Amino acid sequence: MSATQNLAATQARPEARPDARIDLYISKAKPFAQPILIHLRELVHKACPTVEETIKWSRPFFEYKGVILANMSAFNEHCSFGFWGEEIGAVLREANIIQDGGMGSLGRITSVKDLPSNKQMLDLLRQATAFIDNGQYTSPIAARNKVVKAPKPSLDEVPPEFARALTASKKASTAFAAFSPSCKREYIEWIADAKRAETRDKRITQAIEWIAEGKQRNWKYQNC
Repeated sequence: MSATQNLAATQARPEARPDARIDLYISKAKPFAQPILIHLRELVHKACPTVEETIKWSRPFFEYKGVILANMSAFNEHCSFGFWGEEIGAVLREANIIQDGGMGSLGRITSVKDLPSNKQMLDLLRQATAFIDNGQYTSPIAARNKVVKAPKPSLDEVPPEFARALTASKKASTAFAAFSPSCKREYIEWIADAKRAETRDKRITQAIEWIAEGKQRNWKYQNC
């Protein structure tokens, strides 16, 4: 299909309607999260007017031509936004945009100010749709099942303060050693993500208490 034909086909497609389930998801989010989710949603629709909204794994997703373009989530203390696809992932890595500390590509988002500029976000979203238009997916299956994220820290990269706290508590140390790698990583990422010393210290204290009781990081919601 030529560029002119592709443009005509795009213009012929009607703009997608908002999904009422996402309206409900946003309305149930914490007050701080609502403007973030609304802003992200607006950016996605502005960049890709024909994007389709849906709910997968209990959170909002945006699909384009049957392929996952992005998703967003709200948690108790932050939001996340994930770009999907290997090609856009390479663009994000080269631009040093990927942030760790959250489920998505942009790290922990606590306000709209934590996001890249509107222009940068729109450019990235349009690049992502262009990759889909051009069929430039390394693997469509991989793209549909892999959100672009920063590399996970190694289990050997235990924050020194956390390591000392574990050593000081025999019960916690024994329990932590018995955890699965994924459960260990959840604690390591949570503590390493703290940007302030006092926040890190509070998390370490809480972590040692939970670990000594045999609880994983997200014990309230799931089991190891």
